[in-house]
Amino acid sequence: MTDRYPPGPRLPRVVQALLHTKWHAWFMTTQARKFGDVFTLRLVPPMPEHVVVFSRPEHIREIFAADPADLHAGEGNRSLEAIMGEHSLLLTDEAEHARARRLLMPAFTGSALAGYRALVEAIAEAHVDTWAPGSTVTTLDRMEDLTLEVIMQVVFGVTDERGRAELMPLLRRILDINPVVFLGFKWPRLQRFGLWKRFQQDKVALDSVLYAEIARRRAQPEQDRRTDVLSRLLAVGSGDEPLTDAELRDQLVTLLLAGHETTASALSWALHEMAAAPAVQERARQAAHDGDDRYLEAVLKEAMRRRTVIGGVPRQLTRDMTIGGIPLPRGTVVHTSIVLAHQDLVNHAEPERFRPERFLDGSLAPNTWLPFGGGVRRCIGASLSLMEGTVVLREVLSRYRFTAAQGERGRIRNITNVPAHGARMVITAAAAPATAAR
Repeated sequence: MTDRYPPGPRLPRVVQALLHTKWHAWFMTTQARKFGDVFTLRLVPPMPEHVVVFSRPEHIREIFAADPADLHAGEGNRSLEAIMGEHSLLLTDEAEHARARRLLMPAFTGSALAGYRALVEAIAEAHVDTWAPGSTVTTLDRMEDLTLEVIMQVVFGVTDERGRAELMPLLRRILDINPVVFLGFKWPRLQRFGLWKRFQQDKVALDSVLYAEIARRRAQPEQDRRTDVLSRLLAVGSGDEPLTDAELRDQLVTLLLAGHETTASALSWALHEMAAAPAVQERARQAAHDGDDRYLEAVLKEAMRRRTVIGGVPRQLTRDMTIGGIPLPRGTVVHTSIVLAHQDLVNHAEPERFRPERFLDGSLAPNTWLPFGGGVRRCIGASLSLMEGTVVLREVLSRYRFTAAQGERGRIRNITNVPAHGARMVITAAAAPATAAR
């Protein structure tokens, strides 16, 4: 069976699984140098047994454009079910996924985002105003606090102090998942002990709070006047069967896990990269003063390219298929490597250079920038994440200059690439840009 797959490392499966999980970017890069654009990883449960890695734009286009019935994204993410729930948008396929996405989409339209923007601006301004000029701030921690507040209010609609005090600690503990916890999903007996037991207790407590909030909101006749994501989901019209309580719970937790740490990490990387590129920082400060959100969004996008937050996108074959000219058997997981696509010399000139202009000059080719995936499974919250990130960058840059307190490297926390030292910055108060003062 193994000779049906492209070549790949011959390391023991458990070693490959560890490298894939903890040192993902380094492992992908070294294997691509050795085996080329397509190679096979052999992993251990609960991870897929065979993972074939693709990174060329034409291969990625082929995977994203394929019939979703042939390539199941939900099955490729199955190890997350114990956290996100069986109804999660990330874990369902075909008709069930299409229905859930259809019901969720109204909460992420352009008009919906316009309604969230003022709230995001107020949250960002309040948080950034607490920074003390002349101090050293750990930007990853600050961005996580800020983006969690956005999730609390924009997604859950929880604004009162009592509700926030009840929900916030639970969300923090669920978010701070030790990767070892995932072993307990494969061997349930572990859930009676130590950190596995604590995780289960936190999950039960969170579910209790969420179901109580859902019940309370269902009982409120004025719910259609609220604009948070939960209220929009509860107000789904009669043309579709509404989401059940269990489905609502799973989608809310999915939005929390998929939209919190990823955005916080991207923002902290953006600040770190600008600290190392003073000319970019000054142009971004000018953009913040001028209201040039297009350039600020390009800064965020370039940070997502340069410091890839999520390493890749998996799909599981439901039948024998040929991808990139390679016959693959049913059950294979194909992995579109975001890390490798973002580092490719052919598609990204000077890939190690932080150059936001590449997102403004028309040089970016399709299927070469993939932080939100692609095709019918593209992240439903992509526009919200970009809007939130742009707003936060504007608030920071309009108030402060910053320099890196130390060098930085990435580390994998949960499944996200975060700054290992928290992207610590020394901040100083910033006057208006020179061009604006004249």
